[in-house]
Amino acid sequence: MQVKFYDEVNDALLKFAVIIAIYNGKLVLCKHKERETYEIPGGHRENGEAIEETARRELSEETGAVDFVLRPVCVYYVTGKNRVNESGEETFGMLFFAEIKTFEHRLHSEMESIKLFNELPENLTYPDIQPFLLNEFLRRKDGI
Repeated sequence: MQVKFYDEVNDALLKFAVIIAIYNGKLVLCKHKERETYEIPGGHRENGEAIEETARRELSEETGAVDFVLRPVCVYYVTGKNRVNESGEETFGMLFFAEIKTFEHRLHSEMESIKLFNELPENLTYPDIQPFLLNEFLRRKDGI
């Protein structure tokens, strides 16, 4: 598995949006109903959807966030097989940062719950990718 970062690529290449979400200084992670691991909010881009729309939709669906500020961070590129890429071919996504101000009381997605963390836990859904995304955000956050 390899993860690389770029400032930008052709928009048509962007298949995913992943959002480093912070609430009251804590990292917001999601727990899927069918897994015992935690993940950074995000998901697939739908046909005809702008990548920022994907980020807004996924953040709202997966965390219940209703009031937040969203900013792009960078493009990420992953090669190698993983849960969402069985072929191992290269995939591009946009990494975003969201500062969440308020949440809805219920989640309307495949997520069972959200939890606030000071740092990434060990039991991650995508342990080969998520630490790289968080570290790249931390490296770039002062410029966002």
